[in-house]
Amino acid sequence: MTDSFLRVTHTYGRNGEQMSAEGGTKAIVAALLANTGIAVSKFVAAGITGSASMLAEGVHSVADASNQVLLLIGGKASRKAASPAHPFGYGRERYIYAFIVSIVLFSIGGVYALYEGYHKWHERDHGGELEWPQVAVAVLVVAIILESFSLRTAVKESNAVRGKQTWPQFIKGSRSPELPVILLEDIGALVGLILALIGVGLSWITGDILFDALGTFSIGVLLVLIAIVLAIEIRSMLIGESATLEDIAAIENAINDGEGDTLIHLKTLHVGPDELLVAAKVGIATAATGEQVASQIDAAEARIRAAVPKAKIIYIEPDIPRTGA
Repeated sequence: MTDSFLRVTHTYGRNGEQMSAEGGTKAIVAALLANTGIAVSKFVAAGITGSASMLAEGVHSVADASNQVLLLIGGKASRKAASPAHPFGYGRERYIYAFIVSIVLFSIGGVYALYEGYHKWHERDHGGELEWPQVAVAVLVVAIILESFSLRTAVKESNAVRGKQTWPQFIKGSRSPELPVILLEDIGALVGLILALIGVGLSWITGDILFDALGTFSIGVLLVLIAIVLAIEIRSMLIGESATLEDIAAIENAINDGEGDTLIHLKTLHVGPDELLVAAKVGIATAATGEQVASQIDAAEARIRAAVPKAKIIYIEPDIPRTGA
């Protein structure tokens, strides 16, 4: 078919912003407020007690708060209007900043905790001990309560878009990075706090800072593992992921529901978490006129948008069905 029959539709408006983005912003703000307050209290407690677990957790909270700021910056950057240099818009900014988050979590949170645990382990040989461990315990208990509220918000917002997916399926299959990132960060923070509480508590009971060192080292391993999982998932988003299986099925049905339309092949690509590019070759009747072809394509575009609102960039090429097409 000639280029004159190629119909292209670009829509860059953000009026159809998905619930996942809105929910992600709520979860980010909740986590940012919680982590900022928690970080201050942890550093104060670390200074009083000399606990490596508390210091590692303080750095962890700073890393988390920095990550939430990065996610907010990425969300704002992604809303810039499309330009001639970037005709598909800036939706992938959210992926880029989320990937930076995984690097920050690994380098600042995880690696520092591993270093601090190693340092505390060797300090044990020189008779080091915790001072006022009850202060650390009190701060950790309060932090666990606050972090639980932050995690509750992330779970609530994730459930609004998760559907029937299991949690691993949601984290792996999500095309929006914010909720999985915040969810894993909050889980890591809560588990890290519990590990720190166990380490400080056992050191307080036994008088041996070995347990504080082990707690710190465990926090480091935990954060490194979470950072690796995030990096792998967000790398996939950066490379470019197709629509979900549900959205692909909906697009296929929308095309095939048209009178005389037959889907030959279909490709989809997320150019941003809430923007989907759809490229399809559709079979038409041999005797169809140019006006009829244009009408069929317009109708197919409307059906696709009705079925999958995030399909904002649509390319449909008409063709005549034949073997090997």
